[in-house]
Amino acid sequence: MKKLLMFVVLALSIFGLAACQESKQEVNVYTTRHYDSDDALYAQFTEETGITVNIINDKAPALIEKVKAEGDVPQADVFFSADAGYLALAKNEGILQTVSSEILAENVPSKYQDVDDMWFGLTKRARVFLYDKSIDPTGLTYENVTTMFPGEIIARSSSNIYNQSLVASLVEVLGEDAATIWVNELVSNMARVPEGNDRDQAVAVANGDAKIAIANSYYYGKLVNESDESSSYYGVTDTVGIYFPNQGEDETGVHMNISGAGVIKNAQNKDNAIKLIEFLSRTDVQESFSATNYEFPVNESANMSTLLQSWLDDQNVTELKEQTINLSVLGEHNETAVIIMTNASWDNPSHLSN
Repeated sequence: MKKLLMFVVLALSIFGLAACQESKQEVNVYTTRHYDSDDALYAQFTEETGITVNIINDKAPALIEKVKAEGDVPQADVFFSADAGYLALAKNEGILQTVSSEILAENVPSKYQDVDDMWFGLTKRARVFLYDKSIDPTGLTYENVTTMFPGEIIARSSSNIYNQSLVASLVEVLGEDAATIWVNELVSNMARVPEGNDRDQAVAVANGDAKIAIANSYYYGKLVNESDESSSYYGVTDTVGIYFPNQGEDETGVHMNISGAGVIKNAQNKDNAIKLIEFLSRTDVQESFSATNYEFPVNESANMSTLLQSWLDDQNVTELKEQTINLSVLGEHNETAVIIMTNASWDNPSHLSN
């Protein structure tokens, strides 16, 4: 009788623990994004669903290795990265799983989805030119920037995934040979050795070190709204403008990249992970999600912010023309892009080292 009672108590304890675990609603996110605006949306998701969002921040390669090290019992459910190249890397490293979602299929255009439905774009950012307002950038393209402004171009290093993805996109759009020529011409016309982040490129233009800088569009929004008068970024947009290249009728369109997310393989909270990504793709959430970090929404039903619209209006662009590629190719061509940039001595241009 005593043994039977002990068995019943043990069984009830196990059942109670399982029930407790089952009732614990959460989703664990490994993310490279570190914005207060994201946290606010996670709080809104929790309020609407009762699902707690737990966040771990780090650089994408470190997070990918962390998931791999965790093996068949990952501690995270969602991998969230600010570049399609890293999303492709996560897929290639085998840490993501296919997701079937009618909501995501409707809200996220196919060009911003992985071809195997392993990741989904949630915000967009363009790789643009920041320019000295003393010059006229009209008609500027990726292809003609070196002839329009020879020796007046700057960019950050080749290790930066945004530059790698830009080159990868040109490999797809122009072909490997033409992309190689483009990279070599760009390097030959650099005004200084690559250094700093995207906002630092804008500062260099403001300081007269170059006329043209390559940067992501959302960084310009950060510069516009820089309020710290002691910051080196303060007031930069007084003399530095933003230009979306390749907008002509016969042009290929601006390079557009994404922040996006995928569900981790063997995720312990798969359903909650899908719910979170679906939530972030929702029209009203998209408008807030994109605007607070100066990005473009991927959901075509969502409106872009008035600030971003003003940039297009200033350039007389009624509809932003983008490269017509599926962003999965950014991962496919990443290795080729890195080789091209390395062979061209992107980080140590020969004309600047003599």
